[in-house]
Amino acid sequence: MIMDIERQFQQYFGKDCLIASAPGRVNLIGEHTDYNQGFVLPGAIDRHIYIAMAPNQYKKLNLVAPGFGESFSFELDHMRPVKGWPTYLLGMIYMIMPEKHLPEGMDILISGNVPIGAGMSSSAALCSAFGLALNEFFQLGLSGMQIALLAQKTEHRFAGLQCGIMDPFASLHGKAGHLMKLDCRSLEYEYIPFDFPDIRIILVNSMVSHSLASSEYNLRRQQCEEGVAVLKKYEPAMHSLRDLQPRLLEEHKAELDETVYKRCHFIVEENQRLLDGCEDLKNNDLDAFGKLMYASHAGLSKEYEVSCIESDFLVNEINKLNGVKGARQMGGGFGGCIITLVDHHAEESFILDIQKKYELQFGKIPDCYVMNINEGAYILKPLA
Repeated sequence: MIMDIERQFQQYFGKDCLIASAPGRVNLIGEHTDYNQGFVLPGAIDRHIYIAMAPNQYKKLNLVAPGFGESFSFELDHMRPVKGWPTYLLGMIYMIMPEKHLPEGMDILISGNVPIGAGMSSSAALCSAFGLALNEFFQLGLSGMQIALLAQKTEHRFAGLQCGIMDPFASLHGKAGHLMKLDCRSLEYEYIPFDFPDIRIILVNSMVSHSLASSEYNLRRQQCEEGVAVLKKYEPAMHSLRDLQPRLLEEHKAELDETVYKRCHFIVEENQRLLDGCEDLKNNDLDAFGKLMYASHAGLSKEYEVSCIESDFLVNEINKLNGVKGARQMGGGFGGCIITLVDHHAEESFILDIQKKYELQFGKIPDCYVMNINEGAYILKPLA
């Protein structure tokens, strides 16, 4: 891969380059809990976004993405939101550089194989790779967690998505063969072994694109905050749904809007599912963990209402297939991928069966991605 990227950079810009890599991520369980200061359980995957970068003498930021057939050029003082993927790079520059602009021009090439809009956090991988590249080139001394927090701010201010910390954290802190139990309040984390050689993580893409910056996603966050505002009267120490006890929620259910109650109930239950799931993994009980995944999807569909007809169909049909331990919608919702745990002996038949069922129902064949849990972001090649 590194040789391909170097060759592409030479073709476009005719010089040597620094190359940084950051992976996408999967999240086994714990959805929409991150911005509620709860727990998540992501893992970095073996699909990456690559940033190749070198200085130029033109005092401009030149961007090229051969895979999209797109190129852009910005003045160095133009560090403000724009439409499309360049906004993530402009945002990271604004957040990272003390002067809020680059001290010199840069030529940048972007490549990678993280599917866009499939719930694998391609935007976080882009921010993470670029943040790592800037940190390396300018010797800023930033930690992985600092870069992750700046990537989160970029999503908030430049992409309009009020996301949590999980996605850039997972991209920057991944460890092969391990998931990460992250406390999204304290930012403390624990590596949880995911050592199941006979199990495959397979993502089934519903082929329904979603926009996480849509009003629906941010509305869920507002509804959770509304629940906290009502219940805080009875528990003043409550700062988020992370602090909400099931008993308190049920005692004051009548004071909450019905929809707000459902959102709160899902988050409380999802946090507990994650904690239980970590214990299941430590005990090598993948059957119990799989049941939690199905319960998570039911909550996402019926209580948090971020599923769709296609995702519900996939989870229902997957549950009928042999060799499957668990499945649920992954990511922000409204489409994207279903994450499944499948016995490796059933891998081929699983993919063929679910593609056939989906094609018969919706007239299109879903992409299926077999994933491995991999290392996090790193510098592939420093600038000579």
